[in-house]
Amino acid sequence: MARIAVIGAGMGAMAAAARLAVAGHRVTVYERSATYGGALGRFERDGFAYDTGPALLHLPAVYRDLFLKTGRKPLEECVRMTQVDPASRHLFPDGTDVSLPNTSRAGVVSALNAALGAGAGTRWGDFLGRARDAWDRSRRPLLEEPLRGDWQVLGRDPYPAVRQRRLLRAPRVAGTVAEVGTGELADRRLAALFEGYVLSYGLDPRRTPASAALLPYMEQTFGTWYVQGGMRALAHAVYERCLERRVEFVFRADVIRIVEKDGRAAGVELAPGPAASGSTVVEADHVVAGTAPAALVDRELWRDGDVRPRGADGSGAPSVPGRFTVLLALRGGRPDGTAHRTVVHSPDGGDEADAVFSGRTAERPTVTVLRPDDPTTRPDDGHEALTLTATVAPHGPVDWNDTGARERYADVLMEAAGAAVPELRERLCWREIRTPADTAAATGARGGSVPAPSLAGAEGRLLRPANSTRLPGLYLVGGEAHPGGGLAHAGMSGTLVAGLIVEGADFRGSR
Repeated sequence: MARIAVIGAGMGAMAAAARLAVAGHRVTVYERSATYGGALGRFERDGFAYDTGPALLHLPAVYRDLFLKTGRKPLEECVRMTQVDPASRHLFPDGTDVSLPNTSRAGVVSALNAALGAGAGTRWGDFLGRARDAWDRSRRPLLEEPLRGDWQVLGRDPYPAVRQRRLLRAPRVAGTVAEVGTGELADRRLAALFEGYVLSYGLDPRRTPASAALLPYMEQTFGTWYVQGGMRALAHAVYERCLERRVEFVFRADVIRIVEKDGRAAGVELAPGPAASGSTVVEADHVVAGTAPAALVDRELWRDGDVRPRGADGSGAPSVPGRFTVLLALRGGRPDGTAHRTVVHSPDGGDEADAVFSGRTAERPTVTVLRPDDPTTRPDDGHEALTLTATVAPHGPVDWNDTGARERYADVLMEAAGAAVPELRERLCWREIRTPADTAAATGARGGSVPAPSLAGAEGRLLRPANSTRLPGLYLVGGEAHPGGGLAHAGMSGTLVAGLIVEGADFRGSR
């Protein structure tokens, strides 16, 4: 039985902790805040309740497998999950309104043909077919196996782009999301649909490789799920599973150093507590870091040629955007038939991307409106809890602590959301604003950035560092490690770290 210290109580860290405890190890989690769950926060006021992080679950099989492998009760006995149908409603600047069904390729094609014109849905269906090919080619090395030493093979884009013939010119092959939209989808609304998926993960459609087709493919193939009581209920279920497996949690414990001995990680040093005169060293046989570990060690963690963290060039610049969120308490009940998620697309996606990725605020952003049919989110049926989100530049390039800037941008989001929610301002009781500055304060993420999933292509620039490091005994878990950000990917990282510790060099990935 090994002693394992886990830094942070995010979803990936807890997933690793539960699996390691089942394998017979003694696991202690050290979390600097007062609670667990990482980005899966919950805000409550006057009987209203809101998720402050991810609000929908894709690839639920990741957490089903976690609960299957760590205890008797399956996931569905610990939380109540429902498929969101329609999966999403989309409002485009020209007035087009289309709802896409959940996990029905034929239904999506039919809906797009009807709303956008004959042939549009068919082109989207063909695009998803190519996305499936990219999924089949890259799934295991990208998501289910430890990052290989020859990770450069993932630098090649697995998306089988269509060769587009041009009169008197060489054929053109789409290499980026924006180029797929222009050349293969050939409809500004379909292009906005694809680009909206990509931007919502904090990726620039103009520079992100076509392999990002995996993002809409995964959602439309494996479905969109809502957890009753919000995603905080999922975090609580994973926490409870850890406790059942006798994982120990120490909250308000700030790790200031990873201890080394004989050339390997040998424990953690905790900052002095309220009743302590000095720091405390806790010995461990392995250390699992759910936070960026570079500042906690006295050596280089990556070899020449390894995938390195973004921002590792010394600039300290946040690598990806953050989220601007407005929580709305409304008078009046949620109308029957209301879509859980509505995306109001920007009238100028190019300008939006340029603003977000150059450190400015977009004048007309793409806004996602979330309206869960969940009694736990509201005081009674005469009120509604509604959430607006947009992808924005991180804190730093934009000062999201500026009260005036926060209020003005909340107004921008509300104006856009009015297309989906009639009389929105007239129904407003109050609103709460969350920006990347708040994310940074709550989670420690630099600039409040939200890490995106890893993607193949782009010469490996969108990969995350391997789960094992140059320092023996130190492992990385969570959104800043392989296979990247996102709720499902965090769970996958926990699986990989547990496998590497339990099986060692023989571990070849989850099955």
